Amino acid sequence: MAAPLKRGTLRVIGIDPGLTRCGVGVVDVAPDRSATLVYVGVVRSATSDPIERRLATIAAGIRAVIDEHRPDVVAVERVFAQHNRHSVMGTAQASGIALLVAGERGLPAATHTPSEVKAAVTGYGSADKLQVQTMVARVLRLDDLPQPADAADALALALCHAWRGGAPQTAASGALTPAQRAWADAERLARR
Repeated sequence: MAAPLKRGTLRVIGIDPGLTRCGVGVVDVAPDRSATLVYVGVVRSATSDPIERRLATIAAGIRAVIDEHRPDVVAVERVFAQHNRHSVMGTAQASGIALLVAGERGLPAATHTPSEVKAAVTGYGSADKLQVQTMVARVLRLDDLPQPADAADALALALCHAWRGGAPQTAASGALTPAQRAWADAERLARR
């Protein structure tokens, strides 16, 4: 059972979607932007399993973390175009599972691009993995860098979301960056 939150503290679960390794991190972020680590881990699925079993494994792992730690909101890395179509498909499928589980649990959800996350955590949208891990460790006052990188990315997603206002960002809220507005416009046009 999750510990009660201090007044004004936001508990965010960040999910770095992946079919083989899905990073999951939960942080509590106070109104002064200070953050505390609640949980970090990786949900793994066997590459030898059929896709439906792998996705069910990821869903079960995410559900277990949500049920234990009771976050206020879910932040998921937005699938970004990659050169490897096989890799982007697995990432997109895991992302869909994370968003589905958020919906099942009645939790608001938001997505953030990798560059948004890097910029929020390091101040530089093209930061490398080590820079992100180092800043996450510093912000959360960890003795060691969070490992593996999927876990550090999940924590970075959670921090990014909390620092960007903590609520799902929609076009109606007016809280979108120009890149997010362009993405939302493209998604709206694709639904027509």
